[in-house]
Amino acid sequence: MNLLKDNDKPIIAAKDTKSIQELIHDNPSWGRTQISRELCGLWNWYTPNGKLKDIACRKYLLKLHRRGDITLPPLLRSRRSYAPNREIPDVPHSVNEIHEGLQALTPLLITPILANNSCRRLFKCFINRYHYLGYPRNLGENVWYLVFDRYERPLACLLFASAAWKVAPRDVLIGWDAQTRQRNLMFLTNNSRFLLLPWVRVKNLASHILAQVVKRLSGDWMVRYHHCIHLVETFVDSSKFDGASYRAANWIYAGETKGRTRQDRFSTIQVPNKGIYLYPLSKNFREDLNP
Repeated sequence: MNLLKDNDKPIIAAKDTKSIQELIHDNPSWGRTQISRELCGLWNWYTPNGKLKDIACRKYLLKLHRRGDITLPPLLRSRRSYAPNREIPDVPHSVNEIHEGLQALTPLLITPILANNSCRRLFKCFINRYHYLGYPRNLGENVWYLVFDRYERPLACLLFASAAWKVAPRDVLIGWDAQTRQRNLMFLTNNSRFLLLPWVRVKNLASHILAQVVKRLSGDWMVRYHHCIHLVETFVDSSKFDGASYRAANWIYAGETKGRTRQDRFSTIQVPNKGIYLYPLSKNFREDLNP
């Protein structure tokens, strides 16, 4: 295949899509990852440090698949059958059950996670091993917290990252049009991971942690990124959780998602509906987000 390049992306002609389909047909045991790796080699598609552009290639192939130009093999596992990322090493930790009352554990130590320290490795290990969605990629601006009890035992992990691009109930509540959303989305964050460690069984702990973390979130964001946060969002998988901890911490239920992901530009990816919960960090958050 002789491919032209445009902004370091391949331009695939009709004859080349036929060659891709033949490659798929001739190798029925290959999954999508192996197909993309093979094509990266054929296209000489590497990063400056010599690694295959595998993820970019898979996204490009998926685009061709959705357009009907090629037919990819079925996914080897669904998005919901999560397997841990083997590149994230386990860190030795205790799994002894913690079941005291909340008052016996407080005051909590809420620790922002900085680069290259032992807490960061422990945080990634916990999220990768125990959260049903695993450790995410492409976080954008983000702040992590590891929560310990008064005896310095880890209890929970929280990850705040880039807000979703478009969420109709959220945008209606704020009063955003498309242009205002594009300009001010940076002042929102998404609580994309909240993990109460599985051996921690303490009544009302989750809502207490949420209430404590949001008090400091905007200030920590200011220290790291030099701008504040006015509103926090999260999406709760309604097939797994009831959102009780968020409601108990005074988050606002704003409605349901439409069963799509942020990567779904063609309305073809079906995922479980999720409850949308919002937490304003100021009484005047609408005015702050509509200057």
